[in-house]
Amino acid sequence: MYQQMRGWRHDYKNHIQVMKAYLALSDYQALERYLNELDEELSSVELVLKTGNKMADAILNSKISLAKSKGITIIGDANIPYSLVISEIDFCVLLGNLFDNAIEASLDLPEEKRLIRFYMELKGSQFYLSMTNFTAMKKQAKWFGRFQTTKGENRGLGLLRIDQTVAQLNGYLNRNSEDGAFTTEVL
Repeated sequence: MYQQMRGWRHDYKNHIQVMKAYLALSDYQALERYLNELDEELSSVELVLKTGNKMADAILNSKISLAKSKGITIIGDANIPYSLVISEIDFCVLLGNLFDNAIEASLDLPEEKRLIRFYMELKGSQFYLSMTNFTAMKKQAKWFGRFQTTKGENRGLGLLRIDQTVAQLNGYLNRNSEDGAFTTEVL
């Protein structure tokens, strides 16, 4: 399944260009046909987790498969409505970067200690996401109220993108570092 998702993601720009061309030509029937084919192809991917939202399922199942291929245990629960209260692009930025960071941090541990735990739901009219990953690091200190990347110079763009997206949405972001674990909550 991971290879299927990688292949689909690799072709993403081509799919976008085709859809834009159909729109520019006002060929809405061709666009609808193309979208239905894409939806059918995406639905054929074996799903490990079904949330109620197809786009969320695509991202989650891709990241879960990637994590499992790297020997990381995943524990998670997600109850997401068909229609998200945030844009799919913002959701993708948040979830994709959180998972990528959690996966990368987990790789510093022996395989038997690798774990990522996530939880997502709609709380009232707000989207809530919590992600915790085990890490080989000791408790990290904040610098000017923020955690800094531990990946070295010219890294840490994912943290910045998460911060920017949450700020743009007037949301709430909480990060917590303890010995051996890192947690991020977004509301």
